[in-house]
Amino acid sequence: MDTSALLLDGYERIREEVHEVLDGLTEEELNARLDSGANSIAWLVWHLTRVQDDHLAEAAGHEQVWTSEAFDDRFALDLPAGSTGFGHSSRDVAKVHLAGPSLLRDYYDAVHARTTAFLQGLDDASLDRVVDESWDPPTTLGVRLVSVLGDDLEHAGQAAYVKGVLRRR
Repeated sequence: MDTSALLLDGYERIREEVHEVLDGLTEEELNARLDSGANSIAWLVWHLTRVQDDHLAEAAGHEQVWTSEAFDDRFALDLPAGSTGFGHSSRDVAKVHLAGPSLLRDYYDAVHARTTAFLQGLDDASLDRVVDESWDPPTTLGVRLVSVLGDDLEHAGQAAYVKGVLRRR
């Protein structure tokens, strides 16, 4: 298996998890928090999508889907323009309140399509390119892609857990 195919498989697993979590959610379930400090499904999926969009756009050298397809305007969140969820307080988490899952699914699908197009064009040698020199050692494209993959799967799993708890109540 080549590396591009392996990464495509991993990112497809995120898509499957996100769709499964969002399917059939009510507005109440989407925005529910298990306690005042917990993250909602809306925030978890929004955050994992923002991180994927932000990190892969930077690595690929293109504008984020968030702004290029006006999702920032469509979501109209009361958050700083480039916010991805890193460092969000409980109050910030509460600001990611959505009327339903469709806009979130649309944003995720647009980011996934952009990600897939980028991954299909990779060869193994491109994974050694340094994309972030602020770390020691500097972060390569391969490390960044695996980092986003792991983080996204973690948050998708958290969202699935929240959905399960809500449905069993």
